Amino acid sequence: MSEHLTTTQRGSTTIVTIDDGKANALSGALITGLTGTIDTAVSDGSTAVVIAGRPGVFSGGFDLGVMRSGDAAAVVNLVADGGDLVRHLFGAPIPIVAACTGHAVAAGALLLLGCDVRVGADGPYRLGLNEVSIGMVLPDWAVTIAAERLPRPAYQRSVFNARLTGPRDAVSVGFLDQVVAPDEVLDVAVEEAETLGSLELGAYRGSVDRFRGPVLGRMAEQIAADRAPFA
Repeated sequence: MSEHLTTTQRGSTTIVTIDDGKANALSGALITGLTGTIDTAVSDGSTAVVIAGRPGVFSGGFDLGVMRSGDAAAVVNLVADGGDLVRHLFGAPIPIVAACTGHAVAAGALLLLGCDVRVGADGPYRLGLNEVSIGMVLPDWAVTIAAERLPRPAYQRSVFNARLTGPRDAVSVGFLDQVVAPDEVLDVAVEEAETLGSLELGAYRGSVDRFRGPVLGRMAEQIAADRAPFA
């Protein structure tokens, strides 16, 4: 597990907290750690997972040290790893809830789109997909999950216009489901996780396969195509 992840248990819900003391950037190690934590939670019998950030920051996106390195293979593989993580969240056999503690931009916002329920902290935070504003084009897998989770008018503004919003507007845009006081965000997220975890999980897994299967399959193909030139 990444040194920037801590895991606690509350009842049958696993809580994984991301805190690198900075922007909670998604490095290869952090992505591997998050994926492994979810798999461990499933194998240990947890009924849901909550992913939380540190106060003021959920995640600022991919590790800029890699993204600005000029190493095309490293950039492509990190972004593809991020796609695998978002796909892992969206296809998990148990519910995943986000406790969005603050800023969630770029890949941080994509993490939110992979979660079943997103509880956000109120405050002067920004959320959304800012790639176009910094000269980047979203990878195909990211466009696929955005199209699946965001309402059509908001999807256009989020993906093509790089529109960022505050937490309250992020509810109507589709990145969050509810907004609460910062000191309540984790407790409310855990309550949501416990509610979802009380579902019949066999039926939940079957529903994931049936209703999310086509999107998960398309994302897998797109991620593989991104990796192919550097395989």
